[in-house]
Amino acid sequence: MTGALLALNRRTFASLAHRNYRLYFGGQVVSVTGTWMQNIAMAWLILQLTHSPVAVGALALCQFLPFTVFGLFAGVVVDRLDPRRVVIATQAASMVLAAALAVPTLLGHATPWLIYLLAGLRGTVLVLDAPSRQALTYQMVGPAELPNAVALNSSLFNGARVVGPALGGVVVALAGAGFCFAFNAVSFLAVLAGLLAMRPEELLPTGRKEELPRLLAGTREALGYVRRTPRAAVVLVLVAVVSTFAFNFNVLLPVLAKETLHSGPGTFGVVTGCFGAGALVGALLSAALGRASMRTLLVGMTGFGLAELLLAPLRSVPATGSLLFAVGLSFTVWTANANSTLQLEAPGHLRGRVIGLYYYAFNGAGPVGGLLAGWLAATGGTGLAFAVGGAVTLGAIAFVALRMVDRPAVRLAHLLNLKL
Repeated sequence: MTGALLALNRRTFASLAHRNYRLYFGGQVVSVTGTWMQNIAMAWLILQLTHSPVAVGALALCQFLPFTVFGLFAGVVVDRLDPRRVVIATQAASMVLAAALAVPTLLGHATPWLIYLLAGLRGTVLVLDAPSRQALTYQMVGPAELPNAVALNSSLFNGARVVGPALGGVVVALAGAGFCFAFNAVSFLAVLAGLLAMRPEELLPTGRKEELPRLLAGTREALGYVRRTPRAAVVLVLVAVVSTFAFNFNVLLPVLAKETLHSGPGTFGVVTGCFGAGALVGALLSAALGRASMRTLLVGMTGFGLAELLLAPLRSVPATGSLLFAVGLSFTVWTANANSTLQLEAPGHLRGRVIGLYYYAFNGAGPVGGLLAGWLAATGGTGLAFAVGGAVTLGAIAFVALRMVDRPAVRLAHLLNLKL
């Protein structure tokens, strides 16, 4: 039993054997915690200033609109540039924007329009930051350990989702949102130090062609690859539909805490932390599995939809927290598998563009999804918004399952990673 546990532990944290990845991981532990403190502080501050769920949806529009406008082409840019240098630049820019948000808030001059503007600029930075970080992860650990590293990145992100909102809720309640923004600005120093301390010579080559892709031609090449690869197309369609209609927690959780549960920022931090705790468990589970699987993706997505449906009618904090734990666990299971599946199957010269398409599918319709979630919450409460999200998720999976039944058994087996 002890030997099996040690083997499981080694498999779960295998990617940390790489020095560059350890530096990256350590810096992100601090920085992502600050990011989550800022995220919940921004949503709560908007709700305080406007008293409107639709206004929180507008915040999501500002954050994700850059993905809608530029996200389709971000992968081409990533395939033309050095991922590490891009991440250094985007993290430095994010630090400046966090400071620009902290100063007026601490001075009592924050307005919704200022918050919307800085959220939009931060979203613009993330258009390049997100696919560049994924490309850098591949360079740090290689293809064999990429699923493990993607899952560990998710565990880091969602571990911070537990700690950050809990800290943020306390800080907002005791000192105000401005101190959350200030902490986030300082936290970027940790990740920048890790990136600058890396050994570039130990990074794996990207596998790119000598001729760099052009913006439009490179995008067409990536879209053509997706059209010719059924599994990649199915993954991207599912990610786009589910993230648009069912993953709007940045809009719904502050409304859930304030309007549905009739509580304050402390409860907001607790329910967000419950989601993050479940997501952390799901990420560690994916890291222990060590391989990407379409079957696991579909199981996780089904659990995600069912948990949202069960969450919809709840009105107590303990029951809501329990269901949000299940939602979070299922969420990271399907996102980690979707991300790894796309990266591992993509040709080296297209990897950055395929990652860009993944983030475009995940965030590109975010403005529409955020406004829809805010409108549903304003119309019928968070229960209606969660019910719609859960129903759409299960409907999308059922549609894919019916389409697969009509296909030959060999293609179905290929899609699900089965051997006949």
